[in-house]
Amino acid sequence: MSADKLRALLRAKKLIIAPGAIDGITGRLIEQAGYSCAYMTGAGTSATLGYPDYGLVTMSEMVANAGRIASSLSIPLISDADTGYGNELNVFRTVQEFERAGVAAIHIEDQVFPKKCGHLDDKELIPREDYVAKIRAAAAARRSRDFAIIARTDARAVVGFDEAIARANAALANGADIAFVEAPQTMEEIAAVPKRVNGPCLLNVVRGGKTPDIDMADAEAMGYAIAIFPGLLFAAIIAACDQQLAELKKTNRHPKIAGGVPLRETFARFGANDWDARRTAYRDRPKAAE
Repeated sequence: MSADKLRALLRAKKLIIAPGAIDGITGRLIEQAGYSCAYMTGAGTSATLGYPDYGLVTMSEMVANAGRIASSLSIPLISDADTGYGNELNVFRTVQEFERAGVAAIHIEDQVFPKKCGHLDDKELIPREDYVAKIRAAAAARRSRDFAIIARTDARAVVGFDEAIARANAALANGADIAFVEAPQTMEEIAAVPKRVNGPCLLNVVRGGKTPDIDMADAEAMGYAIAIFPGLLFAAIIAACDQQLAELKKTNRHPKIAGGVPLRETFARFGANDWDARRTAYRDRPKAAE
């Protein structure tokens, strides 16, 4: 059902903006802010376990987090699935596990496992034919055709922009639904991706990364189908927590939170009223007929 919703959004031909979620809290906040789609960030998921984005998190840990986020949402969730966690057979199982977890789409990349964040240096690639084999396996594994396979290539930083385009098109020709050329390095490259790729394209917006900042109206005009913001909330959480912890240490009092939400309202934003109504309904038994 989540996959159906993503397909409907794609058919609308409007740019889908998907901020990054790391847990159920951030997922709910994205939906409550009015976004039509969310994205589970691998870097953020790694950080929730205390690790950098160095390919240290297992498929099972990623699927578990994606399932928790997806189950808290009524909007579709796109998830990072790294390299697919092995060869074509591992990719086959990876797709089925994410699909079973309620995710609408995953992206699989062509880095050597274990991978690195796409905006770091010294990445390594698998051969193009091995990457295409993984994409074929991913397309064959899904139970529903609505579940979308996003083919990510990190080739731009390793072997150049032309090879990145070639890999994206090869993936689309072998069953991928959407192309994700990671880390184009100039505005000209950003604009060239949708022109040269034979299918819908995803843009990764990372502040401080290798890709220039871009207005989403411009990205839509260029022809992008999806824009993800993996670090948007992740970075904000770190900054806010650092500030609050420093204030507590300085004052020895609970810091005031600018725009802070009262406790009861916080619970309400995460479904407390619905749960209270359920309990009342279950406890209120109808009187037996006399």
